Amino acid sequence: MSFSKKIFAVAASAAFLTLGGCATGFPAQVSRFQAMPAPQGESFVIQAADPDKRGGLEFSQYAGLVRRHLTAQGYSEAASPAQATFVVELDYGVDNGRQQVATRPSLGYGAGWGHPYYSRFGYFGHRYRSPFYYGWRDPFWGDPFDREVYSYTVYTSYLDMDIKRTAGGEPLFEGTAKARSRTDQLQTLVPNLVEAMFTNFPGRSGEVVRITVPTERTRG
Repeated sequence: MSFSKKIFAVAASAAFLTLGGCATGFPAQVSRFQAMPAPQGESFVIQAADPDKRGGLEFSQYAGLVRRHLTAQGYSEAASPAQATFVVELDYGVDNGRQQVATRPSLGYGAGWGHPYYSRFGYFGHRYRSPFYYGWRDPFWGDPFDREVYSYTVYTSYLDMDIKRTAGGEPLFEGTAKARSRTDQLQTLVPNLVEAMFTNFPGRSGEVVRITVPTERTRG
C-alpha cells in the first residue's frame, strides 16, 4: 500500500480515535490479521519492504527491535532467507504534518496558569507539553471569554509488518500501527509503534485496538 493511501486510511479511521480522557503514554491504533503458527522451531528473517531502506543503519536499528520481540515469542532468526521458515517485511514513515488550530486559556488568566487542558497523552499545563497527540482536535477548557487562538503541527506516522512463509508466500500476519503526534522524529515514533504492534501479539485476527505504550515519563 502506498504512503498516500496509508495516510488516507488513517483519516478514514478517525472514528476509532475518540476524544476525552487523559491517559498518558504513546497511544496508537493497531489493526491485525493473523494466522501465525505457535512457535515450534520456526525461524525468520527481517527485510525492508522499501528497497531504499535495505541495508541502512536506521532500518537495522528498528529491525533489531522487531527481532527481540519475535525471539521473545519463541521464534529464532535464520542465517539467510533460504533457511528461514518465514520472511518479515517492515515499512514505516511519517507525513509532512498538518496545521491544526485550537484555543487555550489566555496566559493572563488566573495569575498565569489559566485552566489546564488535556490530550490523550496527558496533562498540557504550564510546566509540561507532551510531544504526542491523540484525537483529531483539542478539547476546550476554561473561561470561553478569556482564550487565545494558537496553531500547531500534527504528524501522522505508521508501521507496517507483514509476515509470509518463505515457501509459497502464504501470508501469516498483516499488521499496521498508526499514531498522531506533534513530533515527526522517526527515532522516537518507530520504537513506540513497534511496541504497540507487539502488545498482545499476534492478537485476534481482524481486530482493531487502541494501545497506549508507556513512555519514560509514565514508566517512572
